[in-house]
Amino acid sequence: MKKTVSFTKNATNVFFHILTKCNLKCQHCYINRKQHGENSLPIETIEAWLKLFSNKSDIANVIFLGGEPTLHPELSTAVKTARKMGYKSITIDTNGYLFHDILSKLTPDDVDFISFSLDGATKETNDSIRGDGCFETCVKGIHEAKEKGFNTSLIYTVSGKNIHELEMMPQLLEKFQIKEFFIQVIGIRGNSAEEGSGSLQLSREQWQKIIPPVAQTVSKLGINVTYPKVFLEENDVFECGGLVADNYFIFPNGRVYRCPLCEDFPIHANCIKNDTLVETAKLNEDDFFQLSIPEGCVMNKMVQPENLSYNKTGQPEYRIACCLLKERIEK
Repeated sequence: MKKTVSFTKNATNVFFHILTKCNLKCQHCYINRKQHGENSLPIETIEAWLKLFSNKSDIANVIFLGGEPTLHPELSTAVKTARKMGYKSITIDTNGYLFHDILSKLTPDDVDFISFSLDGATKETNDSIRGDGCFETCVKGIHEAKEKGFNTSLIYTVSGKNIHELEMMPQLLEKFQIKEFFIQVIGIRGNSAEEGSGSLQLSREQWQKIIPPVAQTVSKLGINVTYPKVFLEENDVFECGGLVADNYFIFPNGRVYRCPLCEDFPIHANCIKNDTLVETAKLNEDDFFQLSIPEGCVMNKMVQPENLSYNKTGQPEYRIACCLLKERIEK
C-alpha cells in the first residue's frame, strides 16, 4: 500500500521547499521570501540535500513543496533521485496547475502521492482565497492524475473564510476518489500574519464541533484522514514535536526549521552550509521547545496567541497542542 507523510515519533519527515516561486497569490500563503529567499535550487543541490536526510530513520518521507514545486523544471529528476535513495514515501504538494508536464515525466511507481490543495468545496469560496480559476484547474489536475494511475490526496486549510464548506467535502472527496485527506489549521505566518488572525483562526468551540465529525464522516467513506488536534482536553499530555518527532522544513536559502510556526523568524535550529547540516547559534527554536508553559505550545503563545483564552484569574482555560502531532483515522 502506498504511504504518505507520517506524523509520528518514529518517522522522519522532510518538507523540502525546492523553490519559493509560485503562480498564485493565495491569501494564506505562508512563504515569506524575506526569510526564505527567492532562489530556485539547482538539481545538484537538491540531490545533495536529499542525501543529508535519507538515512535519518528507517521511515524517511519527503514532501516536495514550493511555492509551486511543479514550476521547477527538474522536479521529476529530484523525485526519482529520492526514490533511489530509499525514501519510504515521496509526495508532491501542488496547487493543481501541474507545470512542465510533470505527470508525463513520472510514473505512479516514482511518487507515492500527488497532493492537491483546495480551500473550498465550491469554486466561489476556493477561488476567493486562492485566485480565479484555481478550483476548476485543480479539479482538472486531480482527474488527470487519477486517469494516469497516481494516488491522490487533498489538503484543506481550514480558516474562518472556508469552515462553512468543510462539511461539504466528504461528498467531493468520494467523487474525486481521493485516498488521503489532510485537514490543516491556518498558521498565522506569511500572508496570514500580515492580514491578522481575527477572521482566520477558529475558536475552540468551532474546531471541536466541526473538525472531528467531518473527519469521521470522511473515514467512513474509506478515505484516510489526518488532522491536528489543536485544542487539548484536560487530561491530555502536551508533547512538543520539536522534542519528540523528527521533522525538517527546508528552504532554498539553506534554513532548516523544526517547527513551521517559527518560519517567519530567523530562529531556525539548523542550516545547510556547503551541503552539510549544521546547528545555528543560540538562541534558536530548539531552546524555546524546552520551555514548559500552562498554555501548552510555547510557539503558539509567542506567534499566534489569539486562539488562547484565559479565566478571571489569568489562567489559560485550555492548552494548545503541537501542530506537528496529528490525529489520524485510517479506513
